[in-house]
Amino acid sequence: MSTRRVGARAPRGVRLELQRRVRGWSPARRDIARWASAALGRGGGGRELGVCTVGAAESARLNARFRGRDQPTNVLSFPPARLPAGCAPLPLGELVICPRVLQAEARAQAKTLRAHWAHLVVHGTLHLLGYDHERVADARRMERREIAVLRRLGFSNPYRS
Repeated sequence: MSTRRVGARAPRGVRLELQRRVRGWSPARRDIARWASAALGRGGGGRELGVCTVGAAESARLNARFRGRDQPTNVLSFPPARLPAGCAPLPLGELVICPRVLQAEARAQAKTLRAHWAHLVVHGTLHLLGYDHERVADARRMERREIAVLRRLGFSNPYRS
């Protein structure tokens, strides 16, 4: 399958580079850009984000290599390489999303695909901004931010069962 790369500019100036390496439903690039922009907040202008959809095998390979977990995962966040000052747009990093895992989670959690996609784009973008959930206090802080961003976007709390 060929890789399709499309650029889109969100209202806040976030540039989105999208690569779809697998078939299946995924949101429109303008929606992905809007969700990432919302996570970035006011400081998001002039940033560039790459989003790549991959199959379960590729997700598992990347997860094993970079996180030591030999299984596919929903989203991986990769910060940008260090570039000289003054590069524009300023790269934020890349999200690698596995739609197969995302779809299974959405079904298991009784969420719409669109809502779960929005959550994972926001979640991954926050990781690129330095948010983490390794410690309880950090996880609470990140979840509060996710809930607030998703609420502004019209989605319900993703952590409610």
